Amino acid sequence: MSNKFGIAEALKALEIKDINSGTSTGSNWLANKGEEIASYSPVDGALIGKVVATTPEQYEEVVSKAAEAFKSWRLIPAPKRGEVVRQIGEELRKYKEPLGKLVSYEMGKSYQEGLGEVQEMIDICDFAVGLSRQLHGLTMHSERPSHRMYEQYHPLGIVGIISAFNFPVAVWSWNTMLAWVCGDVCIWKPSEKTPLCSIACQNIINKVFAKNDVPEGVSCIVNGDYQIGELMSNDKRVPLVSATGSTRMGKKVGAAVGARLGRALLELGGNNAIIITENADLDVAITGALFGAVGTCGQRCTSTRRLIIHESKFEEVKNKLTNAYGQLRIGNPLDEKNHVGPLIDKDAVKMYEHAIEEIKKQGGSILVEGGVLTGEGYESGCYVKPVIAEASNDLQIVQHETFAPILYLMKYSTIDEAIEIQNGVVQGLSSAIMTTNMREAESFLSHAGSDCGIANVNIGTSGAEIGGAFGGEKETGGGRESGSDAWKVYMRRQTNTINYGKDLPLAQGIKFDL
Repeated sequence: MSNKFGIAEALKALEIKDINSGTSTGSNWLANKGEEIASYSPVDGALIGKVVATTPEQYEEVVSKAAEAFKSWRLIPAPKRGEVVRQIGEELRKYKEPLGKLVSYEMGKSYQEGLGEVQEMIDICDFAVGLSRQLHGLTMHSERPSHRMYEQYHPLGIVGIISAFNFPVAVWSWNTMLAWVCGDVCIWKPSEKTPLCSIACQNIINKVFAKNDVPEGVSCIVNGDYQIGELMSNDKRVPLVSATGSTRMGKKVGAAVGARLGRALLELGGNNAIIITENADLDVAITGALFGAVGTCGQRCTSTRRLIIHESKFEEVKNKLTNAYGQLRIGNPLDEKNHVGPLIDKDAVKMYEHAIEEIKKQGGSILVEGGVLTGEGYESGCYVKPVIAEASNDLQIVQHETFAPILYLMKYSTIDEAIEIQNGVVQGLSSAIMTTNMREAESFLSHAGSDCGIANVNIGTSGAEIGGAFGGEKETGGGRESGSDAWKVYMRRQTNTINYGKDLPLAQGIKFDL
């Protein structure tokens, strides 16, 4: 394993072993009984470490412990739960560099993005601390004399979290920190492609929990393949399952959870577009499009997949982008001079190559050629060239989300046509318009505008702030995580009526002669 960028030191600081138990109820790591999951870095192909998967029997043990912990955790005042989360934020600040390096090395995103992901964890801790004193209900006037009505929120219980490889720690924290201040306990099933990040997070949290006598079972981890996710999705003891990943996966989770009338918070695929109008500031537009398309090697759910360009600006935008792509540095993401790192694994490379073949078969034209990079520095076989293609929005390959750096360019003539193209896919996560014209911007944000959960003006599709609810519509799943009032999904709402009078007036004037 390469030690050039301090990976060995990072693993040591995070207490990552050669072989790690993948099942935890907190400080208690269950015995290694399942199959081993090997984590290879897409950066250099080296084996980072192994995690032993959770067995069905161990899953039962974890759920039982979590259910037991919920009984006491929910009784701790919310501000005190918030204080525990505040300390977690402080601990994450201490471990920001080693955890950021592990995220980068295990997933393949740039070191800057790895640090940024840990910063998102810190930010959601800060948000959740304030939230712990603002879990507001509301009061309302009753139609009956001497009665008072109000609504309040109670914790749900066990929250199951299924996370994806592309954000191996941040999305888990978005769910967990909110769930914890709400009084829930959490069971996390991380991606089998980035299991070591989950071990690192649990090790960090255990330090805080030990200081605060947090019950065993509040923070649990189960590692494994889709079968562990199926156990969780079908488990009536888990009232909420939050799942991040592909639309295909989300449909299975949603169906399983829905069949038992549980709750599913789904944050699934995106097919995100930027509209570049004739009134756009092209310097801003090109910067937003470039980062959106190649950041994290196109493996963000908010990555820019489509550029919808006004016909009068098409050639200029195409030429500027082609020139910018020619200057991209592709290589080790821990080297801050590089712009683009690897895809997660060779399966992702195969999907990238298949997509390029389909573009050509279906009538699209390649403007910036792709290909798999070989030679020194590319030994993992996961480094690819970002691609630009000109293609119609109705091509099957364009309608499909390819998790790779492939950007489609298309023309439009009117703003209504552009919005129709933008909305003309089954996904509905993130969208953007680049314009200095107020009417164009407001049309995009109106009821007849973007149908996505996120709609931006003069910033790209990629990235999100903690304060806003994150998620999308249509086949993106409809779930919301992180900021705003997303906390309500982790709680159950209860309407209360109090009669402080001497009589009991009945509905519809009904009376009993007693």
